[in-house]
Amino acid sequence: MIFIPLPFVVALLLVILFVAVVRRDEEAAPNLPFLALILLTALQSVLSGLRWGYGVQAVGLIAPVIAAMVPPLAYAGVSRLVRTSRRPLAGRIALHGLPAVLVLLLVAFWREAIDIALVLVFVGYALAILLLMRPGADALRLAPFEGAVPAYRAIIFAAAALCLSAAFDIFVFLDFISAKGERALALISVGNLAALVVLGIAAAAASRSPAPAEVAEAVPRPDTGEDKETIAAIDALMEARQLYRDANLNLDRLARKAGIPGRQISAAINRTMDKNVSQYVNDYRIAEACRLLSATGKSVTEVMFEVGFQTKSNFNREFRRVTDMTPVAWRQREG
Repeated sequence: MIFIPLPFVVALLLVILFVAVVRRDEEAAPNLPFLALILLTALQSVLSGLRWGYGVQAVGLIAPVIAAMVPPLAYAGVSRLVRTSRRPLAGRIALHGLPAVLVLLLVAFWREAIDIALVLVFVGYALAILLLMRPGADALRLAPFEGAVPAYRAIIFAAAALCLSAAFDIFVFLDFISAKGERALALISVGNLAALVVLGIAAAAASRSPAPAEVAEAVPRPDTGEDKETIAAIDALMEARQLYRDANLNLDRLARKAGIPGRQISAAINRTMDKNVSQYVNDYRIAEACRLLSATGKSVTEVMFEVGFQTKSNFNREFRRVTDMTPVAWRQREG
């Protein structure tokens, strides 16, 4: 019976995913950490297949170092959608390279502590990602509003998957202690599938991410009167210039055009309207879509693109959220 280790299959799927993401986003500034993450995890899967499928034990010296690089790349990819770090590039590389250096030292001098170190790295970066996401979808300042909510959900699942990978490391560690690794192969195979989930989610979050821009400075918390003034200014800008038609509109771009810090815009909309900025912008898009569906003979797809949406799934979901019906049903009712 021919034996093909599952990690090899996972690696092939990751390479296919990498190619698909590159082709899909070839016109947008690439999210390099996420792309590197896909390739790195593909390499990790190959090494896992060699070790557990064919007994090449030498790769066990490399695999932990590769694994330690995965969470920092996931965090870096999320950071590109959240904010621009003011730390120099060399400083950022050195900081996030510390886990790999630490594990490399453990490989050389204290191998018994490698599993514990990897668990701490995975869980630590998962918590760091969740901290970045505390403001909700509005945290993705550099992600287009059209995809902000799906990207937010994907990143939350990615953080959970990092914790899941850490859990598998713990199970493998305990299995070696209690049963001398009898179930390690099965546990690692399932762990590779979890890694595929992490990468698929990361690729979705990286989709169409623009190049970083300057982030507005934080401002003191405004009172209700200032909230209303902020929203009035944004409303006027939306109605006069129809910014919602820009499919790549994001919080930073909106802040620059309005001359108002992004955090002030987000806080005002959250407090006054009980919704995030993505929903606020999409409300304008859906209102315009309703008008076009009622007053013109344009197809639903043409209307979708004209008002700033790029995917039917997101358009239909937001249309139903606002109107409680599909675009086709709306047109039939109004017609």
